[in-house]
Amino acid sequence: MLSPTKHKTRILLVDDDLDMLEALTDGLNEKGFEVAVARSAEAALVRLAEANFDVMVTDLRMTGADGLTLLAQARALNPQLPVIVMTAYSALDTAIEAVRRGAFHYLAKPFRVDELLIFVRRAFEDAQLRREAEVLRHALRVQPGPPGLLGGSAAMQELFRIIDRVAGTSAPVLITGETGTGKTLVASTIHQRSGRASAPLVALNCAALPENLLESELFGHVRGAFSGATSSSSGLFSAADGGSILLDEIGEMAMPLQAKLLHVIERGAVRPIGGTKERPIDVRILAATNRDLEQAVREGRFREDLLYRLNLVVLELPPLRERNGDLPEFIDHFLAKARARYPDSPVRNFSRAALERLLAHPWPGNVRELSHTIERLVLLGHGAVIEIEDLPRNFQAPPDSPPAFDAILPMREMQRRYAAWVLEQVDGIRAHAARRLGIDVKTLGRLLGTPEPADVEAKD
Repeated sequence: MLSPTKHKTRILLVDDDLDMLEALTDGLNEKGFEVAVARSAEAALVRLAEANFDVMVTDLRMTGADGLTLLAQARALNPQLPVIVMTAYSALDTAIEAVRRGAFHYLAKPFRVDELLIFVRRAFEDAQLRREAEVLRHALRVQPGPPGLLGGSAAMQELFRIIDRVAGTSAPVLITGETGTGKTLVASTIHQRSGRASAPLVALNCAALPENLLESELFGHVRGAFSGATSSSSGLFSAADGGSILLDEIGEMAMPLQAKLLHVIERGAVRPIGGTKERPIDVRILAATNRDLEQAVREGRFREDLLYRLNLVVLELPPLRERNGDLPEFIDHFLAKARARYPDSPVRNFSRAALERLLAHPWPGNVRELSHTIERLVLLGHGAVIEIEDLPRNFQAPPDSPPAFDAILPMREMQRRYAAWVLEQVDGIRAHAARRLGIDVKTLGRLLGTPEPADVEAKD
């Protein structure tokens, strides 16, 4: 955590209560902060136009324009300015609405100056890292990727630069991308390049367990907390203390559990199910998802305040079809890797025609599909050169054209035929067909007129 003596953090305090202003100003000045005050929203906007501030702390209920209005106007002037809002306990709903509109945090009166200090420092660090990440996004210098991560495309070069910058921090990182793009590998790389590398990286797939078991796995439980709890468990957050935790498929977490996760992140402490005491923890949060979490927020399936905590740094892994220039490097890498694993295989290379067919494939399963395909070819190959006829069935001929129609058909029948054609192009894998169509697997099943099969797609 940054010390105010190392950086003279500038704070703008806004409140129409003079006694409150004086008390907070004295407390913050004693801690080495530089404080300016305003007794109305209008005066605060003048201050913001005249000078730069690192953090603004404002009351919500004031004479004239209220804190929500000031929040909106301040963010219009400076979208990067973190804002902490103060409110009476009876107006917590308004404070929560302020966080939803972009406030960094809220404090219910009365509170201690030390409590405000914690969130001022966090807000400053948050804003500083966001600014640095934005600078990195515009950098043009090309550099080799971290070990295990490949790609010379512009998208991958940007990804490598941001990994280099954030790996050594404790900032939470949200890793997004389609299934098979390598989100777990990126999380592992971040952990291994951090100062936490000697401590555990604990990973959990949030879609793999029902809500009640997931809560116990994450936070632990005491003996007798629920039926079957014959012994206590410390949970994965405690197991990751000093290290990192990867919450894979975070978008699948149930809303009630999201609230508990947010509490742990904000408090830096975890309380097991059935327990009465919280235990402080020092854990870096890495989260991964193939979902659009902003869309999930709009649909009421994901908490906006939790997303705000997780997306301080977002690493978006592009699908393989959007970086075809990286394919030759990937193919060479996985070919060498497979030959080392199966030294008795005669396979040494690909024919030009086979290689062109691989390069033309859309790779709906991304890097994972490519890796598995080449490993299978090396394992089963019977000659030094892989030919087109050695490729899997869906590679051996160019994709068929979409089905043609020689009669007017009902819209439902047209949708069914087109969905069936897309499914055939991806070798019958429903999860891949649904992703290409931009729908979920259940909707695909309804289009096809068949129920969803029991097997599910492998997770990152």
